[in-house]
Amino acid sequence: MGNPRVIYWFRTDLRLHDSPALEAALDLNPEAFWPIWTWDPHYVYRARVGTNRWQFLLDCQNDLSKSITKRNKKSKLFLMREAPQTLFPKLFKAWKITHLVFEKDTDSYARDRDAIVKKAAEEAGVEVIIKSGRTLWDSDALVKTNHEKPTMSISQVQSAGPKIGRIPRPIPAPESIPDPGETKLDFEQQRPESDPDFNSDSRSHGDKSYEGISGPNGDFAVPTMEELGLPAATSSHRGGESIALKMLDKIIADKKYTATFEKPNTAPTAFEPQSTTLLSPYLHFGSLSVRELYWRVQDVVDNYSGKASQPPVSLTGQLLFRDMYFGAQAALGYSFCQTLYNSHCRFIPWHLPSKVDHTTRLVTGEYHIDSAQAEEWFQRWKYGLTGFPWIDALMRQLHREGWIHHLGRHAVACFLTRGGCYISWERGAEVFEEWLIDHETACNAGNWQWLSCTAFFAQFYRCYSPVAFPKKWDKEGKFVKRYVPELKDLDAKYIYEPWKAPIADQKKAGVRIQGEGKEEQEGIYPKPMFDFNERRDACIAGMKEAYKVGLYGDDPKVIDGTWRKLFDAAAEGPTEGNTFGDAMEEEVGEEKKVQADDKNGEENNGALEEDESGGKEESSENKGGDRKGAKRKRGQRTLDSHVKRSKK
Repeated sequence: MGNPRVIYWFRTDLRLHDSPALEAALDLNPEAFWPIWTWDPHYVYRARVGTNRWQFLLDCQNDLSKSITKRNKKSKLFLMREAPQTLFPKLFKAWKITHLVFEKDTDSYARDRDAIVKKAAEEAGVEVIIKSGRTLWDSDALVKTNHEKPTMSISQVQSAGPKIGRIPRPIPAPESIPDPGETKLDFEQQRPESDPDFNSDSRSHGDKSYEGISGPNGDFAVPTMEELGLPAATSSHRGGESIALKMLDKIIADKKYTATFEKPNTAPTAFEPQSTTLLSPYLHFGSLSVRELYWRVQDVVDNYSGKASQPPVSLTGQLLFRDMYFGAQAALGYSFCQTLYNSHCRFIPWHLPSKVDHTTRLVTGEYHIDSAQAEEWFQRWKYGLTGFPWIDALMRQLHREGWIHHLGRHAVACFLTRGGCYISWERGAEVFEEWLIDHETACNAGNWQWLSCTAFFAQFYRCYSPVAFPKKWDKEGKFVKRYVPELKDLDAKYIYEPWKAPIADQKKAGVRIQGEGKEEQEGIYPKPMFDFNERRDACIAGMKEAYKVGLYGDDPKVIDGTWRKLFDAAAEGPTEGNTFGDAMEEEVGEEKKVQADDKNGEENNGALEEDESGGKEESSENKGGDRKGAKRKRGQRTLDSHVKRSKK
């Protein structure tokens, strides 16, 4: 074979420190070494990505490229603008490649993509080396050790993980990078199909992502937001390995914070700075190694003289949750990110259920509008116009900054699903997928199932109050006043219930509480869109009935819609008729099936909170999983999807 000529394919590991795959590539002692990134059209056009996450990705890529160049002035991150499935067969031949090395990715699309690339490499006589490095333990090994079942609880991870072996210590970044070979491209670029473009709504002008395989200037440069047709990011959070390591150093320097951190006791209302580490987006893009974080924290804990916190609430416990969700997705495949055909997701007759292609068993990215009222609630929730200041502040922070606190995510998710709107968790997950800078498919889908009590967690009767819960953390309402400026001068005693403020107080604060929140208006804040107590009670009753029926997403009755025969026709959700077709025969377009408006009233100040200890998870171990899952067609997607609402 001669001296190795190696392509290192960066994907979920935009760093040089602690990269097992990169170490394996460099151990080959290559005569030519190309660090590359392929601009995959699946993520450009078929995944829903907001401007803040695009900017974070570009930051990570540029930072990595600079770090490579510091080690070798002849090298950089060579960004190739073509789908990896079509690019690599040509690249193997053009550059006389002997080895392709990359970090393992167990996301469902990535598995399909990598299988195609591996086959092309075998046909070209190229050796493929794959190393795990995205999680503490290899997700497939975790599933295997967990009796070939998805990991549905922290205890399962804590049991199965150590059987795989001790979490390896991180390895240092390489001191040098070999020279790349020639970068001549004597083949034509195969441009991808950009239609449908699920990010078209975010683009402010024409997309130039694929103007030349090596970019518009032929220099393999990282694209700019301008080239992607995107406006400037609104978030101040910036990406990159350099920033991640500096942030980690600062956190670790505070020994007490690191050793005694307990996630449920961190304030969701804190900002500048936030109360948690905000390292999750760096873990997502791989600009921070999960093992680096784990061991830096564990070393502090091991040497701490006081009483240290323990998993699952500790910092290392948060990484176990992450491995749990990755293990569940690795076992269940595409179905993990949806309700239908998901063997471990409880079936609840939510409003706005997903449309599914029963040939592929995958959601299409569209959803049924069974209730005009529910659709209105969903849109008001999404854009922070519910009339509940705590919920609206969180959603506006998410939209603007791409991040909200863990407990804030709990609050808005509970409100949308089982604690208010009774809307499918898949709708909320799609919004998070677009707006979060730390979005990871496995964690996003897993968290939404947990918070909607469809998997992992079962105490559906414990809901977050949009009034009492934030009062616990921020009686003055500083967080709300920051993100809902209409209320910035309102007396603090009304900040979470502005509809109770007398007209004189509203005038004094320069705001009127009126309207239905159809759009933002200066000096106007909407009335609450429903009575929270009434809606909470309706949701709990609906959940109680659904739990009693006891169906999961892969049940034949769920698939064919005959589950309705098991529910009271007047129950919460689209329960009318005997089949799904009965209920959806006339999808809401005008004023059909509009639920009666709930009257606004006082809400209970008793905060009913989630169990944050992780000690009462729902295991669902009795449910069998489809490890391979179904392959999906081009243009289809699960939670990396664009919501196309049914036409009214």
